[in-house]
Amino acid sequence: MAASSLPALIEALRRLPGVGHKTASRMAYHLLQHDREGAQLLAQALQQAASRMRHCSQCHTFTEDEICETCRNPQRDHSKLCVVETPADQSALERTGAFKGLYFVLMGKLSPLDGIGPKDIGLATLFERATSGQVQEVILATNFTAEGEATAHVIGEALKARGLKVTRLARGVPAGSELEYVDLGTIAHALVDRR
Repeated sequence: MAASSLPALIEALRRLPGVGHKTASRMAYHLLQHDREGAQLLAQALQQAASRMRHCSQCHTFTEDEICETCRNPQRDHSKLCVVETPADQSALERTGAFKGLYFVLMGKLSPLDGIGPKDIGLATLFERATSGQVQEVILATNFTAEGEATAHVIGEALKARGLKVTRLARGVPAGSELEYVDLGTIAHALVDRR
């Protein structure tokens, strides 16, 4: 093993979100000391995913095909389009089994301070897809951060102006929680959005 291989591995692992130098070092030493086979499997899986995965031409999620399995599924409700920020958000919604429509994955959110504008997250493509004639409702499921809220607002206003029904993912007090421990913003939105 070349002298630079270990530092290079640690630096590569540090690219993962939430992984600092200590954690990356621990991972690298574990793989090299206790799980060489796992290290090889990880390397092969990363190489394969990086070379084969692409964006679905319709919804932008990750897929190995031109069009992802969800978009190809004739059983999905083509009248509903759910807009999410990332493929991980789409995956979370899919795991609930509650949504049977289609998705559009922005691959980000509007963030003017970071130089991310409408063109960077494909809003023109979203508007084209949403106004193609099949979609009757667009569900905005961006995150409840300042950027996610701004993104939902911009998309919502633009789609409403085009005559589409636009709804926003509900939010409120989580089941099983006690009000005294819930943040005030969540309580306020739960009161406003009560039913």
